[in-house]
Amino acid sequence: MTAPLRRLAAGALCALALAAAPLAHAADAVPTAKDPVAQARAVRLSEQLRCLVCQNQTIAESNADLAVDLRRQVNEQIAAGRSDDEIVKYMTDRYGDFVLYKPPFKATTLLLWGGPALLLLVGLALLVRLVRDRRRAPAPAPLSAEDRARAEALLAGTTKDPS
Repeated sequence: MTAPLRRLAAGALCALALAAAPLAHAADAVPTAKDPVAQARAVRLSEQLRCLVCQNQTIAESNADLAVDLRRQVNEQIAAGRSDDEIVKYMTDRYGDFVLYKPPFKATTLLLWGGPALLLLVGLALLVRLVRDRRRAPAPAPLSAEDRARAEALLAGTTKDPS
């Protein structure tokens, strides 16, 4: 193969790669809902489930791959005829109570619900202790006449500190 032919082939490959690049980054098409009632159920359930990757978003809000998979699972469960409670139970059996955006109050989630109050109480106890310790601390000894004169001279800038 001659040099001009190689350059032409390389250029054609580059052009083909550049033309195909946008196709590689195309987003998945989201199918439209054929049943608006089922779609409303899916949205309502998706708003109750936490994205395990994002953690501060529901799977309805998140675009993470796992959230997309969880939404797909919810839609499959709805299509299979399962009730909302069965779908939530399936998700909690598989991922634990953490998958619920508002987990129930029970022994395993006690720290989750009581943790903020516990941290607040510990902070208040530390603050009270700090204030009491400061009140009990002895007052600093007053400056002697010599130390006061030396400090005034340093502040006035009239003399240098000999030490």
